[in-house]
Amino acid sequence: MSQSTANEQLRQVAVIGAGSWGSAIAWLLGSKPISVNLWARDVETVSSFNNHHKNPRYLSDVEFPSTVYATTDLAEAVSGVEAVLLVTPSMAVTEIASKLKSLIADDLPLMILSKGLDPASGQLLDAALAAEVGHPERIAVLSGPNHAEEVCLGIPSGTVVASTSQQCALYFQELMATPAFRVYISSDIVGVELYGATKNVVAIASGLAVGLGYGDNTLAMLMTRGLAEIARLVEACGGEAITGMGLAGMGDLIATCTSSHSRNRGFGLELAQGGSLESYQQRTHMIVEGALAARTVTDLAAKLAVELPICEQVRSIIWENQPVQQAVQALIARTAKPEFY
Repeated sequence: MSQSTANEQLRQVAVIGAGSWGSAIAWLLGSKPISVNLWARDVETVSSFNNHHKNPRYLSDVEFPSTVYATTDLAEAVSGVEAVLLVTPSMAVTEIASKLKSLIADDLPLMILSKGLDPASGQLLDAALAAEVGHPERIAVLSGPNHAEEVCLGIPSGTVVASTSQQCALYFQELMATPAFRVYISSDIVGVELYGATKNVVAIASGLAVGLGYGDNTLAMLMTRGLAEIARLVEACGGEAITGMGLAGMGDLIATCTSSHSRNRGFGLELAQGGSLESYQQRTHMIVEGALAARTVTDLAAKLAVELPICEQVRSIIWENQPVQQAVQALIARTAKPEFY
């Protein structure tokens, strides 16, 4: 490895993906006695990390610890590490996994920090990863109200690590935890993933509502009804609705639907003013995970005969060119049902 000899005694992990969240995770781990191999796609990002301890595109005001070493070589990134953390856009997880499988041992712990479903197969990301690399018992996911901008400032935050293996969950809990980053564990990997993916769609709807001039009552209704429809999908997929009452559910929903840091909410604001997905992503250099999830989660729900009215209308606006006001009217015109069904 190209790490300095001063770092040889440190624990070593790989973080795959140098976007805002991947960079924040590299900062978090690098601030502990951990050496981080950060994989990035472009040479400029790698050079900036290694020469200036800066990410030129994301979190540009943050100075990264010298224990963070960047590389464009995936094999170099994962060589000799004790764990690999995948922090790419959801659509890239299987691509990276296919390259990783020949580079890592069968028992190397893996954690997914992406939020979404695999667009090719419609699977949850842990299942898509396991289909490529095998041994699902060594796979965990992390999700919670964790804006990268605040994590890098050491602002107190909480998150959830979920795995089918308690041993795996406990391992990543210890690896990730700091005094300001509280890590809880769960066995409900289905619930944690689905709440994490689908709340991004509800956040787009929340941004739309704010952008159209609706008030706090409307926003509260969207968030709570959004949570209810996610819970139906979670239960239909074998997860636990109660997960929605925790950090990976309501906690993440609150942060994503209300924060100025939220790209999904910000995209919704622009949609309300006639903006497009392409223009928003070009301007921010960020993937709007909720836009893709609007398709993948509604496809999954349709297979299971689960109603997701908010998600379905967000999908219709983004991907089917339905006028925003028509989508609003479609939601308002729905027949009222029991609150929980």
